[in-house]
Amino acid sequence: MGYLLLAISIGFELLGTTFLKYSEGFTKLGPSLVSILSYVICFYAFSKALYTVNLSIAYATWSAVGLTVTALISVFLFKEALTPAGVLALIMITIGVVVLNMYGAPVK
Repeated sequence: MGYLLLAISIGFELLGTTFLKYSEGFTKLGPSLVSILSYVICFYAFSKALYTVNLSIAYATWSAVGLTVTALISVFLFKEALTPAGVLALIMITIGVVVLNMYGAPVK
């Protein structure tokens, strides 16, 4: 259940971040409200995930998946550039999180 809540948290964080871009600095009401509500749900689900998932694992996973998918959203949805160094960095972050999930902390 903890990882399901973590996935929900990540999904709403991605939604909130995407709509944060659409809000244009909180100058557009609709996207601003979607962003704020998404972050509230995100942090609520994340707090519940921490009952069963170690903080170090949960936060690293949340951050890495969020970074990677946000980078892909920025490239494909907003047509922003990603350098080869950026791609390499995202790959290294992903590898680090996989290793952390496999060997970093005991399961509760």
